[in-house]
Amino acid sequence: MQIANLKHSKQRDAILEFLMTRKDHPTADTVYQNVREQFPNISLGTVYRNLTLLAEIGQIQKIAIGNGADHFDACTDPHYHFICIDCGSVQDLPVEEIDFKDKIISSGFDGSITGHITYFYGHCGECERRRKSLKKSSLH
Repeated sequence: MQIANLKHSKQRDAILEFLMTRKDHPTADTVYQNVREQFPNISLGTVYRNLTLLAEIGQIQKIAIGNGADHFDACTDPHYHFICIDCGSVQDLPVEEIDFKDKIISSGFDGSITGHITYFYGHCGECERRRKSLKKSSLH
């Protein structure tokens, strides 16, 4: 879709502005609940359509983590995400882009690689502390 042909939308602007204030990679439901404060008549379907459109035109990232709820990130700079396998939270990882992976992998590939998406999985700090606490209490 061409951005030049895109009709201006105050609702879409509000969705993007909301995402730009967040670092926790909210789901569409969270976006909907918050944008609804400014636009009480907005539907969840409108939020989903606008999030999909914003991702398609590259203004946001859509993070599909496999639990049925996509998460969204206003930061489109190359970066990595950590996904907690306990609570499903999505966090940015504070590491530099690993560009050399594209070169290594493309050396054995008949084609060209123009980018990659890598997710890291494990237990977030809060869930890890909870797991350790449960483990300690079960020993007593």
